[in-house]
Amino acid sequence: MFPVNWLSRNTLCAITARPISVVNDNIMFKYDNLDELMIKIAILDYPHSLASARYGLVEMFQMANNASETLGLNHRFSAEIIVTEQLTDLKNQFDAVLLPPSYQGDYYLSPAANLLEWLREQQRQSVIIGSACAGTFILASAALLQDRVATTHWGLETLFRQTHPSVALDIDKILINQRGIITAGGMMSWVDLGLEIVAKLSDLKIMRLLGKTLVVDTGQREQRYYRQFSPILQHSDANILRLQKHLQDNFHITNSIAQMALLCHLTPRTLLRRFVKATGLKPHYYLQRLRIQKACELLEYSSLTFENIAEQIGYQDTSACRKLFVSIMGLSPTQFKKRFV
Repeated sequence: MFPVNWLSRNTLCAITARPISVVNDNIMFKYDNLDELMIKIAILDYPHSLASARYGLVEMFQMANNASETLGLNHRFSAEIIVTEQLTDLKNQFDAVLLPPSYQGDYYLSPAANLLEWLREQQRQSVIIGSACAGTFILASAALLQDRVATTHWGLETLFRQTHPSVALDIDKILINQRGIITAGGMMSWVDLGLEIVAKLSDLKIMRLLGKTLVVDTGQREQRYYRQFSPILQHSDANILRLQKHLQDNFHITNSIAQMALLCHLTPRTLLRRFVKATGLKPHYYLQRLRIQKACELLEYSSLTFENIAEQIGYQDTSACRKLFVSIMGLSPTQFKKRFV
């Protein structure tokens, strides 16, 4: 259903109109003296992209139109799903192009050349380009993330760093908007992406009303609230792997670099170099992540106080443990428990 000031070619009207596009064989006109601001969004249907995200974004922009009308504003969104195989013949002009998450398969690791070139052309035309979850891999393959910081799903961090090592990645963030390129993190972050597009291309009041309609938190949040620490174990350094298994079972015991090196039969300097190469983390930070992950599990699945949890994971100073928890998770232990329990 189109907004009231959009009419098909069969409608007679005395005011001046100009044709904009063809939809279902109807020529749609925009009536200039009604001063409607039409915002055109392309949602790309690439192989294995999440269908619920594609159609959910279309419906979200329809709801944004309702919010705009309710507020007496003249912003209107026109969103359409574009199959990537049809990009070569596509003549439409868009204000934003969105890549939804990928549900399965590995197309996002080796996207088609025509898609990458089309995305580069959109950027040259100053079109806003956004992605959610695995869609960030496609933007990186198109070389659209150079000199930008990006995010993707926390579970894809290792794979992204391996396949696109030159791209700066901030996995803690749920959404990053830099100079016309927007990347969002988790599988459901297409909701955050859609809200960001509404906010940037229309009016903040529309975005906030839309969030209330959807019962979605439009305040700032971070992906690290939801992130779980999954150590990298798929490497070929047997000594480091043995140390990782030891730390997994004995994380509550204080381990100095000297103690760890002794377990590996390595010098402290060699341990540090090889541990970072294998896991991407320094040993002490790796140990901290193991401990805080265990603290999260105990907060969710036990009734222990944080003082007891801190002691169980190897900290005598509860205050220092609480500060470390906040620095890694972005929430205090109390806030974490309220959010997830």
